Amino acid sequence: MTQNNADTVELTAFRRALHQHPEISGEERETAARIVGALRDWAPDQILTGLGGHGVAAIYDSGNPGPTVMIRAELDALPILELNDLPHASQTPGKGHLCGHDGHMTILLGLARILSRARPAMGRAVLMFQPAEEDGSGAAAVIADARYAQIAPDWAFALHNMPGVKLGRAWLAEGAANCASLGLKITLTGETAHASTPETGRAPTSALARLIDRLQALAPGGALGPDFRLATITHLQMGAPAFGIAPGAAELWVTLRTLTDEGLDVLLAEVKTCAQSEAEAANLAVDFEIHDHFGACDNHSEATEILSRALDASGIGHDAGDLPMRGSEDFGRFGTAGAKAAMLFLGAGEDHPALHAQSYDFPDDLIPQGVAIFHHAVRQILG
Repeated sequence: MTQNNADTVELTAFRRALHQHPEISGEERETAARIVGALRDWAPDQILTGLGGHGVAAIYDSGNPGPTVMIRAELDALPILELNDLPHASQTPGKGHLCGHDGHMTILLGLARILSRARPAMGRAVLMFQPAEEDGSGAAAVIADARYAQIAPDWAFALHNMPGVKLGRAWLAEGAANCASLGLKITLTGETAHASTPETGRAPTSALARLIDRLQALAPGGALGPDFRLATITHLQMGAPAFGIAPGAAELWVTLRTLTDEGLDVLLAEVKTCAQSEAEAANLAVDFEIHDHFGACDNHSEATEILSRALDASGIGHDAGDLPMRGSEDFGRFGTAGAKAAMLFLGAGEDHPALHAQSYDFPDDLIPQGVAIFHHAVRQILG
């Protein structure tokens, strides 16, 4: 049982409708409602809503014992203004589906159509529409939801479209696929003073300058490997925009990135130690806030082999490409939670605009490809 031409036409129209109405992480209420409305036409045995926020899970149950296979897509868009001159361009100023999550959701709806026509022979297929991938909080929130135990998968699969890779090709490799990362806001607090007598205050100026140099030396990046560590300064703010005031506080925002979760824990501890030592030397208070925490994404060997065979059956060539990637993806948390998990990267075209670019739009040609890949993966395990 496969999708037909009418499926492809209807799915393309649905994808473009999703594209017109983007919602960012944590705000995906209407997107989830659209997904639920579409799923009801394709008769899942159960639909769970509100998972980890606005998450939706559609369950197709064979009625026979067997494993649970989860396929994941993402609900959220980005807080970026879209600049495409397209009939289906975003109608929400300052927000856009510029990463392709609209396409990933549509692929799962295509799979729902096939599963509704022919249930798996055993076990269950779960289609997971996950919230808040872009800020790294969604997968963890879904797993922490008490109802996740009802659908905890034995196997988990996902894909992401990949501009720069030829249409009809994919990247897939066992082992590390995406880096772990987090955003750390460091606040240094002293005391303001008149600009003519800065010595009467406690300015963070020198401490901030030294800390920037220390962080970049601590995690300089370089080639991806077991020892890879990168600290990227993304934002700085110090004092008031005035010439008469010596500053009394500063913020430094830094993204920390390593190949493993354990490596990220070590790097975070070292960065905090650096900040604390600089603060102490300058008689400043220091505070830390963690944001956008992504776990490492590692492809399980058996799950990778399942996807490899699914790509072959779908006529899509594949290799390791540039994996692992420096970028982060929160899908890896499902593997950490116990599933045999793997993710592939499906070519969106060598000259296609990059992910998060204001001119990006998901290539609709990937919809039938993605449906075919996931259908072959599900059938390998569940029959």
